Amino acid sequence: MGPGKRGLFAAAVAVVCAVTVLGAPGMAFARPEPSPSATATTSPDLTLPPSRDLEAVREKLDTLYHDAAVATDAYNAAEEAAKKQSAEIVALAQKIVEGQERLADLKDRAGAAARSQYRTGGLPDEAQLMLSDDPTEFLDGAGRILQGQQATKGLIAELTRTQQDLEQYSQDASAQWAELEANRKAKASAQKKIEKQISAAEKLESQLEKKEKERLAELQKQADQKAQTAWLDTGILDEIDGRASEQGRKAIAYATAQIGKPYEWGAEGPKSYDCSGLTSEAWKSAGQQIPRTSQEQWKQLPHVDIEDMRPGDLIIYFDDASHVALYVGDGRIIHAPRPGRTVTLAGAGTMPILAVVRPDA
Repeated sequence: MGPGKRGLFAAAVAVVCAVTVLGAPGMAFARPEPSPSATATTSPDLTLPPSRDLEAVREKLDTLYHDAAVATDAYNAAEEAAKKQSAEIVALAQKIVEGQERLADLKDRAGAAARSQYRTGGLPDEAQLMLSDDPTEFLDGAGRILQGQQATKGLIAELTRTQQDLEQYSQDASAQWAELEANRKAKASAQKKIEKQISAAEKLESQLEKKEKERLAELQKQADQKAQTAWLDTGILDEIDGRASEQGRKAIAYATAQIGKPYEWGAEGPKSYDCSGLTSEAWKSAGQQIPRTSQEQWKQLPHVDIEDMRPGDLIIYFDDASHVALYVGDGRIIHAPRPGRTVTLAGAGTMPILAVVRPDA
């Protein structure tokens, strides 16, 4: 095996090894594109507000969990892209291995042609004609030689193309691996951010006494009711009268069956979910593949006016599209709220609505 062949074979092995690493649990990497808040490194403020103002505590917790949701979207985007990238790397590895086998076959055929020429002494056609006892036999043979020369030229051209393809595959594999390594760090950063924000929220809550926690839950309930009432008072439900499509009904049925299951960042069932894990799996069960993250659902799926909303549509929340829920009708949604809570039925107006998107438009 020549130096060039050894180098290409090594590249193939490297790609296969990379794919093996990517296939390991928790080791699928790809480049997320987090917003600045998803990569912030400042430490959360864990001190209780003066006089233990529970409304201020509630707002601080909302901020911490919101930042965790943004980082979770970045993490999920990395996971989603990793699946596609891993498939591309597997295809590259297969091309390299197949190309190596093809190159070896072509070299064997070229060697056989060279040995055949050596056996004829490499004499020019004119000399072979003069030395031949039977000119007719020679002319017949010359025709075959001409065909053989043309075949050899084709062989050499194919061998060159195969070599060039292998070199390109090798370069592509090296570039992919370098990108994956950079993306691994980006994904790890997003995970660190998620864990930090959730841990900060849990520590803040742990400083509260039992009665304070109960009061905090009541304050959250009141805030949700106030926001929902304000939304309904706009008369929006008088304008929303769309009916669910067949796929929409299937997505709603799936989401309804998940009520009560815990929220877990990065999860997409069947035992736990994050917000976009729930919506993407609900629509997957209805036969519609949609983007994994709330931000990509907002970017890629067709938008509809809120007045035209129908059950089964997805409502995207907050100005950074960091939360998503499934609209089920009558001004209600099913969603996976945040850590420490479960998949639940809630008012569609309890959070600021950014947009409505339709997976089966």
